[in-house]
Amino acid sequence: METISGIIYALARMMAIAGGIVLAAITVLTVVSVTGRSLVPIGLAPVPGDFELVEAGTAFAVFAFLPWCQLNRGHATVDLFTSYLSAGANRWIDLVAEILMTLTLLVLTWRLAYGMADKLRYGETTFILQFPVWWGFAAAMVGAVVAVIISLYMTAMRVREVATGRTLFTQRHGGGH
Repeated sequence: METISGIIYALARMMAIAGGIVLAAITVLTVVSVTGRSLVPIGLAPVPGDFELVEAGTAFAVFAFLPWCQLNRGHATVDLFTSYLSAGANRWIDLVAEILMTLTLLVLTWRLAYGMADKLRYGETTFILQFPVWWGFAAAMVGAVVAVIISLYMTAMRVREVATGRTLFTQRHGGGH
């Protein structure tokens, strides 16, 4: 189980790092493009297709961060009520929340795949750069599939917590690793 845990952790971390790199690249691209727009009088210009690249990169980055967020219990929670419940009750709540998140990610991934297939089938391209729109969907799919894998793993861990009566993931930022 420890090997699987290490692989899951490394996979989520790798996706988060890739998302961070893409997000940094989008930031640089935006600064360069805005600077080019403001300096048109001296011969500079915005980056052609900047909004198309930002759109595709953002799609990837958002989905790339989901696995890390799921693994580290980084989603928003309201524990005003649950803090007064027993550890056992909280384990059950965590399990139900994990199942719901897994189902949500499965539906998102399914619909993302459907949208990607649709864009691929019709050969839709971006307006300026003319790259296939499905590329952005495919990039997002990578993160979505990894998020589903991480969420399935976390659901299995929550089942294990309920079955053993022991809390394995007690804190954020990799509490169980």
